[in-house]
Amino acid sequence: MHDLELDAQHACPALYMIRGSSSLLDDGSSLRFSVIIANYNYGRFITDAIRSALDQDWPSLEVIVVDDGSTDDSRTIISSYGSRVQAIFQANQGQRCANNAGFAMASGDVVVFLDADDVLAPDFASCVAAAWRSGLSKVQVQMMRVGADRQPLGIVVPAIASAPSAAQVRNWMMTTGEYPTPPGSGNAYARDFLDKFFPIGADCDSSTDSTCLAYAPLLGEVETVLRPLAEYRIHGTNDSSLAAAADRFGREIARAYLRHQNAESVCRKLGLTAPEAGCLRRGRHLLQLRAASLRSAPQAHPAVAGGWWATLADAIRSLLPYGIEGFSKRLLVAGWSAATLLAPQPLARILIARRFARSG
Repeated sequence: MHDLELDAQHACPALYMIRGSSSLLDDGSSLRFSVIIANYNYGRFITDAIRSALDQDWPSLEVIVVDDGSTDDSRTIISSYGSRVQAIFQANQGQRCANNAGFAMASGDVVVFLDADDVLAPDFASCVAAAWRSGLSKVQVQMMRVGADRQPLGIVVPAIASAPSAAQVRNWMMTTGEYPTPPGSGNAYARDFLDKFFPIGADCDSSTDSTCLAYAPLLGEVETVLRPLAEYRIHGTNDSSLAAAADRFGREIARAYLRHQNAESVCRKLGLTAPEAGCLRRGRHLLQLRAASLRSAPQAHPAVAGGWWATLADAIRSLLPYGIEGFSKRLLVAGWSAATLLAPQPLARILIARRFARSG
């Protein structure tokens, strides 16, 4: 049996113990799920993604597959599912446009943007429904990192020992511009949350999950299920693989500042409190990206993120207890960042390679 093939009651014991077995019927039984899969040339993976969506142990669910101009065998594979999926075939426009098209067709109360190379556990939907409540922007779960052939790599993301409260998540986002979250496939969004900013415009990040993840703690509450209920496949060609090219660190930094700018804009539009000014300089993950960017591809480093001296100062400042990380984690991040900035170039490259070897 595959590691994720567990029945719902065993996969979510804490939820069932806290809420009682009847709470699923009382609180979540009427939810309809929409699983949207945007695909581009992932024919070798798309079957696993579609099957995992179709095999959910939930009665009210639709699967929408948007093929974004693939040139491999994706169309043949998607078409083979017939009426079991709602298929859209369009010219290549990028993930943002593909998910916009899928969302326009979706009818669910809860929407999951499943990456075409990822896989949902069979009880993903039922565990999300068990945790569902009014006022949520999303329920997030942990994801298990697996190899190209779905062999477990022994890593779950986010790697946290306890589930943060919605208030902690919001405070973390407001003060640092980041919070513990899985990649896109590990999130189930409330439709009324997505309705506030979909379709996502061209002024936003090209990656759908970047926008949704940034807005979630600001426009609603985030509930965390501390179980690995999805697989995050690492196959060497992931767009999230930071080690694949030196300039990707600068790219990710620029994306973070764009997300922050758009988050401020949407908060003003909705009359909500925006994240604190300068909060990104307190983000510990972003701090590590800044240090790596400055040492691996300084010519591609965004000026808005600050130079060498500003990054070193922020590394020292990161020892302060903002966010909810413990002192050992803060010390590790501060030490790695300072060492990377100060080390001779060959040693800096080694530090960066080891830190980001499994980034995607």
